[in-house]
Amino acid sequence: MPHTETPGTEAAQRTRLRWWTELPLIVLVYACYSAGRLLVRGDVSDAVDHGLALLDIEKALHLNAEHPLNRLFTREPWLGVPADFWYASLHYLVTPVILVWLFRSRAVRYRAARTWLMTSTFIGLIGFTLLPTCPPRLLDASHGFVDTMAHYSSYGWWGGEASAPRGLGGMTNQYAAMPSLHVGWALWCGVMLWRHGGTRTAKAAGVVYPLVTTIVVMGTANHYFLDAVAGAAVMGAGFLLAPLVMRVADRARKLITSRSASLPQVSGDAGSPVVSGGCQTSAGERFPRQREQRLGAGAEPDTSPSDAGDGAPAPAR
Repeated sequence: MPHTETPGTEAAQRTRLRWWTELPLIVLVYACYSAGRLLVRGDVSDAVDHGLALLDIEKALHLNAEHPLNRLFTREPWLGVPADFWYASLHYLVTPVILVWLFRSRAVRYRAARTWLMTSTFIGLIGFTLLPTCPPRLLDASHGFVDTMAHYSSYGWWGGEASAPRGLGGMTNQYAAMPSLHVGWALWCGVMLWRHGGTRTAKAAGVVYPLVTTIVVMGTANHYFLDAVAGAAVMGAGFLLAPLVMRVADRARKLITSRSASLPQVSGDAGSPVVSGGCQTSAGERFPRQREQRLGAGAEPDTSPSDAGDGAPAPAR
C-alpha cells in the first residue's frame, strides 16, 4: 500500500526541526555511544570466554566464515588494505552524510529515521554492557586469526592496537564486539538509500554497502558472523521501538509546553501605578485636579462640550 503523507506535514517538519537543535542532539548521542564503549569494559577473561563461545556455536552450525575471509585478507594486500580503510573510516563518514542528506532533502522522513538510528544505538550499548566480547583478532594466535589492522598499520592512520588513531588505542573499548554496530549502522544506511535514494545507483549502493561491511568486519577479524547477525537484530528492534519513542517524546514536549504556557505572565510595567483605576479614558479628557488648577479664583468652569463629562448634555445655543 503506498505511503501517504498528511497535508502540511512536510511544512510542519521543516518548521519544527532546525539544524542547531538536531546537531547537539546527534553529538550527545554519539558521545554517549563512545563513552559507553569506553567505560563499560567488563572483565577480559569474560570477554574472551564469550568470544570463544560464539566461535564454538558458529562451528557447530557450520557458519564459520571468519577464518577463510581473514586468511584471504591477510594474504592479499590489495583486499586487506582497502578493507581496513573501509572498517576504520566509512562507519564514521557515511552515516553522518546520510543523516545530513535526509535532513536537507527528505525532511518528512528524517525524524523517524534519526529516532530509529538512535534507539538502535542505545540498544547496542546495552549489549556491550551485558555481553563484553573479545573480537577474533584479540584471541590467542592458536585460534588462527590475524589482526589485519595491525598487519597493515603502516598503510593507514590507525595504530596497531585498534582502529583508533595512532597512540589512542587505549581510549576505546576493544571488547565491544557484540553486537556489531558497524553492520547495524551500515544496514540503516542501506535501507535509507534503498527507500529514499530515487535512482538505481542509490538503490544498488543501499544493497552493496551493508553486504560489503559485513564481509569486511569478518575478514579483518573484528567481528564474528553472529556479531553481524546481532547488529541486524538490534536495528530491527530499534525500528519497532522508534514509533513508541517518538510518541513518548511528543507527549513529554506537549507536557512541558502546557506547563510553561500555564505560568502567569508578568508584564514589564506591572509596578507602575494605574491612574485610571483600570477604566479607559478618552483622549481629550482632563483629570479634575488639572481643571481646578487652570480655573481662577471664583471663576466658574466652562461648560463647553470639550470639558463636559461623558453624561452631560451640550448647552443650548
